[in-house]
Amino acid sequence: MAFGRRNAKKQRTGTPTDLLVVGLGNPGDKYQGSRHNAGADTVQLLADRHGGKLRGGKFNSLVDEVRIGEHRIALAIPLTYYNESGMAVRALAKRHGLPSDGESWSKLVVLHDEMDLEPGRIKLKFGGGLAGNNGLKSIVSHIHTQDFARIRLGIGKPPGSQSGADHVLRRPGKSEKTELEIAMQHAADAVEAILSDGFELAMNTYNQNNQK
Repeated sequence: MAFGRRNAKKQRTGTPTDLLVVGLGNPGDKYQGSRHNAGADTVQLLADRHGGKLRGGKFNSLVDEVRIGEHRIALAIPLTYYNESGMAVRALAKRHGLPSDGESWSKLVVLHDEMDLEPGRIKLKFGGGLAGNNGLKSIVSHIHTQDFARIRLGIGKPPGSQSGADHVLRRPGKSEKTELEIAMQHAADAVEAILSDGFELAMNTYNQNNQK
């Protein structure tokens, strides 16, 4: 989308970060530790690793900027509900100098849970389909492109006749929780690898190493 001078003045042109990392989840104690909050929990893990303190009140998100090596990155957990994540991502993008609508958003990394992956696995992906994920659908509807990086954290399919909605909103059992916590560590490592090695190399490394 092209912007004239008048629109350009209205668009946020703040100092760009090297990466905007967004973890999807639902706000509130009710959803803490649920499978659906795996992305958000990974962003919290990254903040803890690098001395960040995620604070709310701006951009519909808990957010902070941290340095990882020579890189400055923004970490964010939307305070919107999962299915409305795009509202927060759009506001964050304007604040952190991401590109105009319709362009490739190579500096955006979204972490989210994925039922099509076994528990404990992660998979990096750039662009492509949304696999029915309503959080991703919301983001695309607000930024008008599917060209951004995703880190998918496996939570497995629901057992028996349990619905997908019930599955993602519940907390995992003990053994699965351990697998998910390991996956979150790997996903945090993958974000750091994207910064140091680039997305393609990080994708090749982590997708291959996480095969079962």
